[in-house]
Parts: sequence; C-alpha cells; structure tokens
Amino acid sequence: MALKDLINRKDTNKIFDSEFDTKIKLLFSSQKTEWELCGKNYSALDQVRIKEIPFDGFSIHVQFNPNRIISTSADTNEEAIKKRECFLCNLPFEQSRVPFNKRFDLLVNPYPIFKEHYTIIKKKHQPQTIIGNFETLLDLTKSMGNDYTVFYNGPRCGASAPDHMHFQAGSSNKIPIENDFDFVASSLSNKIYSDSKINIYAIEKYLRRMIALESGSKGDLLFAYKLFVDALKRISLPKDEPMMNILSWYRDNKWRIVFIPRRKHRPDSYFEEGENQILISPAAIDLGGLIITPRLKEFELLNKDLVTEIYREVTLTNEHFEYLKNRIVTNILSR
Repeated sequence: MALKDLINRKDTNKIFDSEFDTKIKLLFSSQKTEWELCGKNYSALDQVRIKEIPFDGFSIHVQFNPNRIISTSADTNEEAIKKRECFLCNLPFEQSRVPFNKRFDLLVNPYPIFKEHYTIIKKKHQPQTIIGNFETLLDLTKSMGNDYTVFYNGPRCGASAPDHMHFQAGSSNKIPIENDFDFVASSLSNKIYSDSKINIYAIEKYLRRMIALESGSKGDLLFAYKLFVDALKRISLPKDEPMMNILSWYRDNKWRIVFIPRRKHRPDSYFEEGENQILISPAAIDLGGLIITPRLKEFELLNKDLVTEIYREVTLTNEHFEYLKNRIVTNILSR
C-alpha cells in the first residue's frame, strides 16, 4: 500500500493507530529516495565517528557528526527567534508528513543523529512546552513501539525551535541510558517509591542526576509526572517552564521515562572564543549518554574529566536534587 493511501485511511487520527509504524517506515523510505538533501545526509551517517569514554560500570559515547552544526550552534535567544521564520512552519516542499492524532505531524529529520530520526511537530505554531503535552508523549512513545525512543528538549534545554512545540524520535537502543537502565536502576539509584503499578527512581551516581519512572499504567505515569513538575517548579524561575529533558521508550508493555532536570542551558565553555570554545550544547540525547560533536576538535578533546564537568555544570546540584526527590515522596505520601 502506498504512503498516501495509508495517510488517507480513516483511522489515521486515532491515538493508537495500528498501522502507524508502517506509515513511518514508508515515509522514511520515500523521503530518502525523493528528497536529495535527506538521502544525502542519511548516507553521510555511514561516515560519522564514534568513541567511548569508559566510567565505572558504564560508558559515555561521543559521535562526531558535522551535519549537526546547525542545531548545536543555533541562536535560540528571544530576539533571534523573533527575527527568523519558524522552520517547522515553513517546511521544504520536498518534506512529507504522517499525522499523529489530530494535533501533531511526524516528519523525517533531514539532519539525523540516528539511522532513523524523526521530528514530531504540533500542527499549530505554539511554544515548546511539555505542560499539556506529556500525555501525547506517552501516546506517541507507545504508538512508535519497540523500534524507537522518543525525546523532548525544553525551550531552554537544547530545543533549536523553542517557538514551536515538537518532540523527536530516533532508533532504539542507541542512547546509552536505554541499555544501562537496569544496571542504573539497581546499582546507581535509590528507589524512592514503589507499588504494584509504578517504580520511581532517583538516579544519583551516573554523572548526572535524573528521575526515572517505570510503569505500564498511563494514569500512574501522568500522576507521577505532575508531582515531578510541581516539585521542580519550586526550584525554578517563576512563570518559566521548569528546565528539563525527557527520554521515553516503551518495551514489554511498560514505559520507561527518564526526566533530566536542568539548571543551565549551555556550559560556560560554549560561549568562550577561539581555542577556548567547546561547542557542545547538551540536550536529551547528550545527557542520555550520546554526546554529539559537530566539530572534530571537541570529538578529540572530550575525556572523562571534561564530560563530568559539562554534565555537572548543566544539571541539578546535589542540594536541589535532594529537595526535588524529597518533595516528590512527600507529595506521594500526602495524596
């Protein structure tokens, strides 16, 4: 069945579309063939370089990917955003889409990190925010199934289009936290809450501090998400969305959601000049353990000490993390 025929089927706007994965594969195949830029950039992935930096029981992966320079170097301050057209509203004529529910469209990302890389954009031009969109993240993660991991970058946490709500998704098991999860949960975390439906972990010994949820219950995940956001708001700037990245995958009939609370968008070294600049802008993938470097300089420079310092600088302090996890537990026990 052709892609256009699948898209026109009446079940397209259902939350869980039984043929959604088929539509994704057809879209990807057709875009690589029919869109020259897209095909060229996916072919270029064969040339990217990967290295591993070992730590105690896990490793950080580094990918040298020159095509990601546009995203890494994006000027996302308010004035710059106002001066440019939204590139998620003004798509190239070659770019096709597959609808997801009534509010989002899935697109092939033409500047990939993964063998398959997608951007899922809101049909309406609305600011990047997880508030009001977390349930869609859960639905999207489940609909995309075993082959993909979905992620969200907050408007001040690596999103190159903070003016337009979007998620991204990529090939599964390429971000180290996915493969490390069982080890991290058992050895590098505290299980701060557990019942028959949900486990909540405070990850504290993995270079960066995270909150992870594990559950097959959508309702319990929505409730836990609200507790997390409420707690994070209390140590965030008033009126701003709390700074965070999110990684989400669905395997064996349950979700695993990793929240990475932030205190800073980019490390100080990003803004240095000349030889002192380290052009790394951490987002969900980087903080999940796959650091993207668009320049060879950073690829060669990164080592254990530098990775540790970058993670330390942009994620929560121990003091704030202690408050966050204690607040979550207090809210659960008082419900």
